[in-house]
Amino acid sequence: MKFIIERSRYLAIIGVISLLLASFAAFAWGTIKTVTTTLLVIQTLGKDPAVTIELIEILDSFLIATAILMFAASLYELFIGKLDMPEWMLAHDLYELKAKLSSMIVLVMAVKFLQKLIEVKDAEALLQTGLAVAAVSAVLIAFGYFGKKD
Repeated sequence: MKFIIERSRYLAIIGVISLLLASFAAFAWGTIKTVTTTLLVIQTLGKDPAVTIELIEILDSFLIATAILMFAASLYELFIGKLDMPEWMLAHDLYELKAKLSSMIVLVMAVKFLQKLIEVKDAEALLQTGLAVAAVSAVLIAFGYFGKKD
């Protein structure tokens, strides 16, 4: 039984492979968005108001792709074996992995809020969205700060 339980850690490879595929897809998506946005900038000489939103969406897609890649690498290192990667890219326990996820969620929410800010039609809805983003961000940041292990 001990042998089976010890070897079951290799089941995490399913998650690692899935996350790598998702990361690859997100990087491809970001690249396609970059090409289409570049064409939009050239066609409109940058005067189309959609250019700013498109550029922010490019940042968002690469941010998400990078986060997924970090999670794949961290999951591998946590369950399978050591990797030769920068320390900032890896989590060394599940708490640290959750903290990295919280940080990435805050960044993605900030980018999404910025998109809403540019597209704003209803000031009250924008205020409500801003308050919701601020509340969730505060909780996630507090989780990272107060939940640290000493």
